[in-house]
Amino acid sequence: MNQSPQQPTQQPSSIHLIDRLANPIERFIRSAASGGGVLMLSACIALAWANSPYSHLYVDLWETSIAVSVGNTALSKSLLHWINDGLMAMFFVVVGLEIKREMLVGELSSVKKASLSVIAAFGGMVVPALLYSLLNSNSAGSAGWGIPMATDIAFALGVVSLLGNRVPFALKVFLTALAIADDIGAVVVIALFYTSQLNLAMLFWAVGITILLVIANRIGVRNLFFYAFAGVALWWCVMQSGIHATIAGVVLAMTIPARQRINAEEFTDDARALVAEFAEQTHEGTHILANQNAQSAVRALEQSCEHVQTPLSRFEGALHLPVALIVMPLFAFANAGVALSGNLSEAFSNRVTLGIILGLVVGKPIGITLFCWLGARLKIATIPNGVTWSTLFAIGCLGGIGFTMSLFVQSLAFNDAVLSTDAKIGIFTASAVSGLVGSLLLMLVRRKPRRS
Repeated sequence: MNQSPQQPTQQPSSIHLIDRLANPIERFIRSAASGGGVLMLSACIALAWANSPYSHLYVDLWETSIAVSVGNTALSKSLLHWINDGLMAMFFVVVGLEIKREMLVGELSSVKKASLSVIAAFGGMVVPALLYSLLNSNSAGSAGWGIPMATDIAFALGVVSLLGNRVPFALKVFLTALAIADDIGAVVVIALFYTSQLNLAMLFWAVGITILLVIANRIGVRNLFFYAFAGVALWWCVMQSGIHATIAGVVLAMTIPARQRINAEEFTDDARALVAEFAEQTHEGTHILANQNAQSAVRALEQSCEHVQTPLSRFEGALHLPVALIVMPLFAFANAGVALSGNLSEAFSNRVTLGIILGLVVGKPIGITLFCWLGARLKIATIPNGVTWSTLFAIGCLGGIGFTMSLFVQSLAFNDAVLSTDAKIGIFTASAVSGLVGSLLLMLVRRKPRRS
């Protein structure tokens, strides 16, 4: 008789805890959305500072030289380069962890689940790149074809979160999977087309560290400090090899273990037993500092919590907020400061600016919607229930918010200050227009249940 009332209280709490550990998609959307607001604020402050009487201080700050030496090897770069090549590697670690998670248990874990997102991402990359290239072929800005291919997941999900229930959860999941598949394409493009001359000796060391990380994964090393330390060494070697240093972040992420030591059932049994032991040890009001058995139960429960989580989820959880609230806003703050005192009409008549606007504002929604239609027509992809072609096109418009990733590719594509400024104006304009148009369409379109 005494046990029956306890079942309803223990079981739901355990199920709730396991659900939180096993289903990260909603938490990811919330954290990415909150990061989008900070990102936007950072970009606005940078623009205001770069167009103020103190703009020279903004330029001088990011041109400050910082040198780092390891043994006989020394590396001197500006603060801007350390942010773009160093801190952004942390962003790409998170991108890699998201990609790996989605490929293992998420929307990219099977051909059936991944087909629509991958097809949509492919269309959303190919069409914008083609439109840009049509305007800029055989010109000084031809290297910027990768700029309009990108989607900023934080900004896009931030806009979606502001619309609340107007956007079905299926569409939010689709946009998340689309942006992650888009990130895979961006990583491939950066690695293959925006890589300078290779240093084979440093590339050899980078491959050796990667093999070491893979071996550590296979033999069950779960210590995150080991992976972080090895990741720094990998980043250094990749940066010296000529491949862009941020690729090291994705490579590191792919080697982080994604296996639990205990399953959900074992964790539930352990947790119940340890909580019961803790309650028994402290029922007489004994202070926990004076009760070694109670402290032992708490430590054992903490260890069980660690064992039921994967190193991948722990690493992702530890990095997500710092990257969303510090790294990406700092990147935006360092890169978004564009002096608009010149002739803006001249910039908007420039082929680089127009190519980026055309690619992101027009190419993204057309490419995403057209390739989704082709996938459904050829029966290699299925449109989710509750998703209409109108809402799909609206989500495609939000895919044109390129901001962070577009700025990053721009920094790799152009060394010329004029081309860089023209590209940034195009990125800002296209991202703002895409966000506004996508939001208005989602508010205007009536959500009708899709017939099966």
